Amino acid sequence: MTEIDDATRTELEAAAFRRLVQHLRERTDVQNIDLMNLAGFCRNCLSRWYREAAEGRGIALPDPEAREIVYGMPYKEWQARHQREASAEQKAAFAAANPGH
Repeated sequence: MTEIDDATRTELEAAAFRRLVQHLRERTDVQNIDLMNLAGFCRNCLSRWYREAAEGRGIALPDPEAREIVYGMPYKEWQARHQREASAEQKAAFAAANPGH
């Protein structure tokens, strides 16, 4: 296995994170419920993990600001532009895959 020092690993992880965020910003056709149903996480989860990481370093980052980092715009704006009502099938798949969520 390739040896990678900690600083380089952190830089590579940060680059991969930035690419994932950019990809999700570009794929506005993919709804959060689709992500939850297929992968078990969504843009909101990613923004929450970002906020939790910030808090772990002593940085207070409110949810709206963390979401804006992931969505590339205020969450309410993203919802108005891109979010569609989930279908009955999407809701059923979510309920089956995420009981109690």
